[in-house]
Amino acid sequence: MRSASVIGSGPNGLAAAIELARAGFSVDVYEAEEQIGGASRTLPLTLPGFGHDFGSAVHPMAVGSPFFNSIPLHRHGLEWVHGSAPLAHPLDDGTAVVLERDLNDAVHSFGEDGRSWRRMVEPFVARWPAFAEEILGPVPHLPRHPFLLARFGPQAVLPATMLSKLFFRSARVRALFAGLAAHSFLSLDAPLSSAVGIVLAATAHAVGWPVPRGGAQAIPDALAGHLQELGGRIHLSSRITSAADLEDGLILCDVSPRQLLSIAGSRLTPAFQEKLTRFKPGPGVFKIDYALSEPIPWTASGCHRAICIHLGGSFEEIARSESAMAKGRISGRPFMILAQPTLFDPTRAPQGRHTAWVYCHVPNGCTADMTQIIESQIERFAPGFRDCVLARHVSTPATLESSDANLIGGDISGGAMSAGQLLFRPSLRQYATSDPNLYLCSASTPPGGGVHGMCGHHAAELAIRRSKNRK
Repeated sequence: MRSASVIGSGPNGLAAAIELARAGFSVDVYEAEEQIGGASRTLPLTLPGFGHDFGSAVHPMAVGSPFFNSIPLHRHGLEWVHGSAPLAHPLDDGTAVVLERDLNDAVHSFGEDGRSWRRMVEPFVARWPAFAEEILGPVPHLPRHPFLLARFGPQAVLPATMLSKLFFRSARVRALFAGLAAHSFLSLDAPLSSAVGIVLAATAHAVGWPVPRGGAQAIPDALAGHLQELGGRIHLSSRITSAADLEDGLILCDVSPRQLLSIAGSRLTPAFQEKLTRFKPGPGVFKIDYALSEPIPWTASGCHRAICIHLGGSFEEIARSESAMAKGRISGRPFMILAQPTLFDPTRAPQGRHTAWVYCHVPNGCTADMTQIIESQIERFAPGFRDCVLARHVSTPATLESSDANLIGGDISGGAMSAGQLLFRPSLRQYATSDPNLYLCSASTPPGGGVHGMCGHHAAELAIRRSKNRK
């Protein structure tokens, strides 16, 4: 059998390994840590009996992933749990804008902006499998659904500030869209900042925003189960510092460009090494995990129905927060993403107790302690929150990188989401390198960050195809 090695056992590394095993390769996966999963691990970060998601928590792109849906992950224990609503966005008047899973319900609840919301997302909701295939494909690629992309492109390239003014009249729906667009880690007046907002809005209606029962760890565990069923092997606590440590054959790396430089060394041409050196990491995050005595006491009742909460107030306030981050500053009232999985999955905490997960965007490598700022922002919409806290675990950008070397400076996106780095990620070669047996399969390749496995899937397909052509 032809042999292949995969460095890293995050969802992309495991996806690459599965593709290689399905193609008949003998596959070995090497994981530096004691536990598979990368940023999709579930860890005991606070008190006994509380399970916390180290990185990703809510998974619309995973449940909507073409690759994940092509393999029997349910057979290996992956079960999706949905909230009563995917998302709520509290406001200072004590109410919340709730994004309902059913598109018709959302249109009705958005009043005067309902028709515009439908016009923005319905083509992509109605044809989600085809749309997902396009937006999660290699960049560039020959589209199979050009008319669908033609509907998406003109809206996606707009700054979120412009699109929100074109589509929405009410401050409430504009605030909701600001939170969705802010997932891009771009300033909301930057081109392409609308793209992520539209995609996430569509996923809410097409596939939902679920969590895996028991924690994010269920995703890599299910991938690993399928890989081992195909004959693949996983080696834990096996940090690869040099490609020379591996057997001859294909090598796929679920690592950052910076790590690839260190691992590959002289196997890469000087010109390609220079390209990797120029690849820029994105902003970082400052994250806190909480063990709670009770659910968060939101003022707005709609927040108790949602699996995910966006905290940031109005569109203008969120825009100021993201603009500050883009300019290398921190905001006193940052936009924050909060997950409350135990409202719908009680297996993650002792009976009657709860967990919560929250982060805000900060400049890459930021050393500021954001704890008080974050908790003040939660208290703004949930007075008495601090009284519910049994324990907290603070993850600075440096903490995140020390626990997962791919998260450089706290960057959870695999690199800055600028137009250039979206198209050439990390270079024109994308998954390939200057060494014909060495490939990159991490979130630093198209289609980028998110738990969907598509980077690993595409990288392995390319490696397999080129390997056959060389025979």
